[in-house]
Amino acid sequence: MTTGSTGSTFPKWQLALLIGAPVAIGLGYLYWRKSADQGGDKLTKKKLADLKDKTISLDGDSSDATKQQPDAKPLTGRELAQQHKNSGNAHFRVGRYDQAISEYDAAIEHCPTYEATDRATYYQNRAAAFEQLHNWPAVIKDCTSAIECNPAYTKALVRRAKAYEQQHDLPKALEDITAACIVDRFQNKTTLVTADRILRELGQQHGKEAMSGKKEIYPSKQFLRSYFSSFNNDPIRKLVVASSEPKGFIKAKVMFDKGEYEGIVAACTEEIESSESESEYKLEALLLRGTFYNLIACYDAAKQDLDAVIELETADKRLRSNALIKRASLAMQTEPETPGECFKYFTKAEEIDGTNGDIYHHRGQVYILIDRMDDAIADFEQAYKLCPTSGIIATHLCYASYRMAAQNRQDESALARIKTRFNEIVQQYADCVECYSILAQVLTEEQKFDEADSCFVKALAVEPDNAQIYVHRGLLQLQWKGDIDEGVRLIKKAIQIDGKCEFAYETLGTIEVQRGNLVEAIKLFETAIELSRTEMSLVHLYSLKDAAIAQVNVAKNMGLSISSIQPNF
Repeated sequence: MTTGSTGSTFPKWQLALLIGAPVAIGLGYLYWRKSADQGGDKLTKKKLADLKDKTISLDGDSSDATKQQPDAKPLTGRELAQQHKNSGNAHFRVGRYDQAISEYDAAIEHCPTYEATDRATYYQNRAAAFEQLHNWPAVIKDCTSAIECNPAYTKALVRRAKAYEQQHDLPKALEDITAACIVDRFQNKTTLVTADRILRELGQQHGKEAMSGKKEIYPSKQFLRSYFSSFNNDPIRKLVVASSEPKGFIKAKVMFDKGEYEGIVAACTEEIESSESESEYKLEALLLRGTFYNLIACYDAAKQDLDAVIELETADKRLRSNALIKRASLAMQTEPETPGECFKYFTKAEEIDGTNGDIYHHRGQVYILIDRMDDAIADFEQAYKLCPTSGIIATHLCYASYRMAAQNRQDESALARIKTRFNEIVQQYADCVECYSILAQVLTEEQKFDEADSCFVKALAVEPDNAQIYVHRGLLQLQWKGDIDEGVRLIKKAIQIDGKCEFAYETLGTIEVQRGNLVEAIKLFETAIELSRTEMSLVHLYSLKDAAIAQVNVAKNMGLSISSIQPNF
């Protein structure tokens, strides 16, 4: 549950905005952000609802100009079709949908086949009537006929997308709404918001499916080192064991100390399943196995092991409080919409072992995530009082203070004092990568790009195998100089160093979308999906992948080049 070097310094939407990713999660937000920046409307909940529920109008809704007058010449087929269409529209307006359908039937029957635009209108209007009757297969059939007559018919594409959504065929709905966005050159607010909603729905569907069948995969050694370094009072790491015959937990501890992580679960299981007389470290084995189950996304198993430690009241308080911190982290990962569950575990940990600074440090990070900076500062201050030698805690305290000062628009002197403290921290804790990484984020926000880049260089001098820093530095090149080639080079370097760096694959995939290399982007997103550990992350990654797939399919179906469909945000 750390930030900075172990996670992105850019929110997902900010990353998308930075490199101009088209039709990806947050697309509606991106459009409205641009609109607001240019003095346009701001997106409100009411407007979002209006856009979502807005009825698509009928086409060709004109007066009875084609109605036959006395002594007039017989009407042509096209004129008869227009007359039936007008009658159908009149029935539609007063809710007589069956009669409207009959009139549209007649319009289609009389309309010459070479009048493709007119026929498209009649099919689309009949689809609108079927929509009111919730006859979704008929809506899809008529919209398809309309699109065959007029491939750039936005209303038919949007209506068919809605019908596919009602039929729970989200991939087809996404393709249609993507095509509509392209036809409208990404300028139609209703279509953009609909695209964003369908992407989220499809991402949630795919994310849930993927999580249920997730394969065990160990994070990189660098990630695991960063994770365990965020605990100052880890009872397993501090435990000293000695044995002439390492087996069970002792074997696991030896592997842990050597950084040979992939055999730890099996060794802990050996300890847990041994007889009581032979099992000296059963609780330690449960805590360590539960920790690794969490890290390899076996969340149900992790809960069982951690709960077993938590519920034994006679267990050492450091074991129980450590298990409760990790249980809180697990709740935040798996139930982010209900943070109360997470805080319940922190509160219990505090009751059991109030002198454990890790409780306040990790809870403070959750407060940052949910934007409760005053609570974050209070927890970090308590954590730093208990762990005054921790550079990570000192940095997080300073960062929370900076965020709160910026939000409250405090005067420049207050911000200057905080920046002075940042500089003191990086000098005091010169070997702490987190210090450089978070200071680089602050400097980037202030557009002091050269200083931020210098921080990343210093961080890499401390940890040259930290792939996350390479990704952040690559992103900085994009924001600072617009240098895509250098940004890509640095991110590829991250992948060379750490082939399990999910963040690198995701970021590079997003860049490839912008460059029009959608097939390559899809491959990169698939790799990131394989490495992802949480459903929330999977939802985001699938949204990116699904958006890219939709664009590839739409370009193929419409006979367009990928470069021609990139939006100009």
